[in-house]
Amino acid sequence: MNPLIADPALPRDTDPPVIVALDFADADSTLAFVRRLEPQLCRLKIGKELFTASGRHLVEQLIHQGFDVFLDLKYHDIPNTVAQACKVAADMGVWMVDMHTAGGRRMMEAAAEAVANHAQRPLLIGVTVLTSMTEAELAETGHSRPLAETVQHLAALAQSSGLDGVVCSAHEAALLRQNLGRDFVLVTPGIRLDTEANNDDQRRIMIPEQALAAGASHLVMGRPITRAADPVAVLRSIRRPE
Repeated sequence: MNPLIADPALPRDTDPPVIVALDFADADSTLAFVRRLEPQLCRLKIGKELFTASGRHLVEQLIHQGFDVFLDLKYHDIPNTVAQACKVAADMGVWMVDMHTAGGRRMMEAAAEAVANHAQRPLLIGVTVLTSMTEAELAETGHSRPLAETVQHLAALAQSSGLDGVVCSAHEAALLRQNLGRDFVLVTPGIRLDTEANNDDQRRIMIPEQALAAGASHLVMGRPITRAADPVAVLRSIRRPE
């Protein structure tokens, strides 16, 4: 059997691997699409554009519908500001929230401390190097280390600062899984059903079964799901390795 084709007789995955990126411009189009999904099959990601357009109400509405929500606002500010933002996200009931590891240890430690005793503590995830960036583009920002080494350094800093995991390319997942342990959460954007058909901003991409085999915890997928004729069928086809 093709590993991407799910056996309908098998029980649903209790920890769905896919986080659907809701890259819509407004709440109405988002909700129209989400009505086609099932909370058991995926989690949802709300990024800057949609959150700026629709705000907290949409996040809480999706949580009320039974979905785990990844609030992808990539905080990067002084420690107190990021800590307070994470507290607000926790109060909203989000499942996961992220911040740039480039904000440094004090910022990440402040965020972890801010939500440590929260009744619904969200997962705190550090963004390492954006999956849209190439080695050359990273060097232009002043980083002298190779891209994979930079990701490894930032991920280790995130772990030692109290974060639960990082956002990274699936190309770095195997290295991070080996060095940072089985429980460290690896969220991998840039997942495509067919890497040859990629025509967007992502550069370091991979197909689902390869990313999961490399050690990814969660796969962020936007257009391969949101533009699919049958999003549920695509979600059912993507399974964690046994």
